Amino acid sequence: MVTRHYWIDRIEKAWEKRSVIWLAGVRRVGKTYLCQSLPEIEYFDCELPRTRRTMEDPEGFLEALRGKRIVLDEIHRLKNPSELLKIAADHFPDIRIIATGSSTLSASSKFKDTLAGRKRDLWLTPMCQRDLADAQQSDLRHRLLRGGLPPFFLAKDLEERDFQEWTDAYWAKDIQELFRLERRDSFQKFTELILAQSGGIFEATRFATPCEVSRPTIANYLRVLEATFVAHVIRPFSTRRPTEIVSAPKVYGFDTGFICYYRGWQELRNEDLGILWEHFVLNEMMAHLQSREVGYWRDKRGHEIDFVLAGRRKSPIAIECKWSADRFDPGNLVAFRTQHPDGDNVVLAEDIARSFTRNYGTLKVRFENLAAFIEQLA
Repeated sequence: MVTRHYWIDRIEKAWEKRSVIWLAGVRRVGKTYLCQSLPEIEYFDCELPRTRRTMEDPEGFLEALRGKRIVLDEIHRLKNPSELLKIAADHFPDIRIIATGSSTLSASSKFKDTLAGRKRDLWLTPMCQRDLADAQQSDLRHRLLRGGLPPFFLAKDLEERDFQEWTDAYWAKDIQELFRLERRDSFQKFTELILAQSGGIFEATRFATPCEVSRPTIANYLRVLEATFVAHVIRPFSTRRPTEIVSAPKVYGFDTGFICYYRGWQELRNEDLGILWEHFVLNEMMAHLQSREVGYWRDKRGHEIDFVLAGRRKSPIAIECKWSADRFDPGNLVAFRTQHPDGDNVVLAEDIARSFTRNYGTLKVRFENLAAFIEQLA
């Protein structure tokens, strides 16, 4: 496995703000190993009945751990997980706790209290550039093909059954325990279609027939995928102009390895690299921003901007993703800036070593190295 120093540092800084951290992320993204990598940590696996019994009296359990740093792994297996965390935050602030789960805290009725104001949230994404450095792996194509789940990325031989085992565990341990969905075949078919068509505009009606469920059920399935970090819903940036697409989101799968698998890509061709690079850029931004507040832009004439970052009272940053900087065409940015004239224009390309700027008439475009761009966002 890989010791992910960037994330260890984020945990330590989060503990300076709050005594309780909620560490979320998809199954097998490395939450357990990351927690066990922390110095002076005591680990509790809540999947074990013996461990759950020791926590039936939360106050007694916590009293014995004063001044320690502990991991409560898979805490959703407890009968009332939010009660233990609330007691810890309010009455045992000298205990540093990191609790892990595969969904957002508010996603399941199992959590009766979202602990607002009592915890720090940290979302562990598939491997980012900092993690690749820790793994001493500089071949980005390997990361794009294998994906960013450490066991898949590091495996000597990756077999089809590894993906199926992940899918089975996701259904049994995440979906059934947290959401109690019925119709396994329909849900898994929807998940496969989302990953195979990742990066496209989402229309619920297109999925209803092949999944043999209603449109509202498809909408519910998407909410579940989003809550468990398996899908990212990217909504259109708009100021409600009549020429803009204002409602149709784009949906991205969580990991390039699973996207390649469900598209049947066993080797990467040059034409595959652009869409996978786009996914990698999105993963990088979400990892460092710890936010899904990323948009895209499209008008009714078909012009499109890959990503738009638009904070409150800030001019939108328009981001185009290109595997090669030579393939950039300014037409989409020109169309966007006609509607939204203020803000930075950025092209993120894999082959850029040092940032530079080009002018296209009155349009100023900055060509950035991804790592340098992320440093500016941090």
